[in-house]
Amino acid sequence: MTGPASEKYDVKREHRALYAPSAREFVVVDVPPLRYLAIDGYGDPNTAETYTRAVEALFGVAYAVKFASKRELGRDFAVAPLEGLWWADDRAAFVARDKGAWSWTMLVNQPDWIDEPAVAAGVEAARAKAVKAGVEPNPALDLLRLEHLVEGSSVQILHVGSYDDEAPTLARLHDEWMPQHGFAFNGPHHEVYLGDARRTAPEKLRTVLRQPVRPV
Repeated sequence: MTGPASEKYDVKREHRALYAPSAREFVVVDVPPLRYLAIDGYGDPNTAETYTRAVEALFGVAYAVKFASKRELGRDFAVAPLEGLWWADDRAAFVARDKGAWSWTMLVNQPDWIDEPAVAAGVEAARAKAVKAGVEPNPALDLLRLEHLVEGSSVQILHVGSYDDEAPTLARLHDEWMPQHGFAFNGPHHEVYLGDARRTAPEKLRTVLRQPVRPV
């Protein structure tokens, strides 16, 4: 539920429990249905050009949608952090950080008043901006969509440190905590990136690690 039109919407404030979890222990949360700008891809995010293009397209459209919403609807919102769904055919490849075998869907959350026409207009605005600047539009714009994500019951924790240091926490979640508490997997691994890896030292990065679950 969003606030009044005069209030600047911020998903991190609206859903604080989802974006500011404990860094000490796993916590079960009920994630409401949320909507996102989304682009799918495959491969190592450190080397795949498709990943870089996807992130650039997501934020280009996110800002275009934000400015249009403020201008046309009088409703402003903070651009949300990057999020990602990650999975592999062999779950062990994910825990082992075999990034070349990963599939992903990169995400940027949107307020509930943003609909498909607003996103389509944002894509066209991003494409027109590139043409005006004399550069080829990002091909990832053709892949962008509005995703309605329903995760429900999930387990999460805040990871502080390098992305490559997540493996022990994920192994503890998958192999110990979930079996001990009677939970099974119920969707892809979800990460929320609260820091900018381009400007933050690896040991200070803050990432929400979330796993949708169901009773065994």
